[in-house]
Amino acid sequence: MNNHDMIAALDLRVKRREERRHFFKMAGGAAVAAGSVSLLSACGGNDNPSVTPTPTPTPAPTGATVSDADILNFALNLEYLEAQFYSYAAFGTGLDAALTGGIGGTGTVTGGRKVTFTDPVVAAYALEIAQDEINHVRFLRSAIGTATVGQPAIDISASATGAFSSAARAAGLITGAGSMFDPYASDENFLLGAFIFEDVGVSAYKGAAALITNKTFTEAAAGILAAEAYHAGLIRTVLYRKGIATPALIDATEAISNARDSLDGASDDDQGIRGSNNASNIVPTDSNGIVYSRNTGQVLNIVYLNKSAVSAGGFFPAGVNGTIRTSGAN
Repeated sequence: MNNHDMIAALDLRVKRREERRHFFKMAGGAAVAAGSVSLLSACGGNDNPSVTPTPTPTPAPTGATVSDADILNFALNLEYLEAQFYSYAAFGTGLDAALTGGIGGTGTVTGGRKVTFTDPVVAAYALEIAQDEINHVRFLRSAIGTATVGQPAIDISASATGAFSSAARAAGLITGAGSMFDPYASDENFLLGAFIFEDVGVSAYKGAAALITNKTFTEAAAGILAAEAYHAGLIRTVLYRKGIATPALIDATEAISNARDSLDGASDDDQGIRGSNNASNIVPTDSNGIVYSRNTGQVLNIVYLNKSAVSAGGFFPAGVNGTIRTSGAN
């Protein structure tokens, strides 16, 4: 790449960031109704256009000492979610009961079913990722030992009031209160369903790595981070490849990314797969080529589908188990 191309690429990155900032200023925030889950609408349907983004949230919990076990249990909650989604999509069944018990009890999994894949490549990828996520659950439970939290209640349903539909509706992929997004209906829907939280896992592990004090646990977290990054990159690559023939898929990742980014504070730390300067955007990074980090509060904002400080919602209707349970206040 010559100097002119490098400058052009940097200019496009800056332009992209400014366009996203403009989007958030125009889009505003979603109101939090009592007893309901709210999420900023990324593509239309915003009921509160006058609300503007507020500062980046503080980590959760605040004012408390967080142990390595707390952090690993927080990660375990996310692994329960991913493992159940991929296990149902790939195998048609959820986690074995032996992998779900622990402190806080075992919550019910709502929804989930096997995808009838038509693309053998996507089917093979789903099987691989599912096994990896199951192994992550097994490993973390073994590492945490007697302090392991149980699986919380998880919503991976395709119902109109479920987490996937709420996220898709907020991103503008579907419209209307009774509309549904079914991540098990097709290869493409499965990929978009995975995209909704795959990047979140990568940023969560990167953010948590600096908080872990035990060297053995740090190395293990780094290994899981790498695996999650491979998964996210794989999902993004397949979506990009399919998006060349079906541009709406690329548009959908941008909409989901914007909706996600609206929840976790004023910082711009999320990207879809649309590239610039004839390049793809498989790896979402900052101007230094480094992937983004999220603190626990920011992660919970996204999986709870709520930009406010709450302790339940979205994919975890009764909240996560453990000491780290509250999302950031944005």
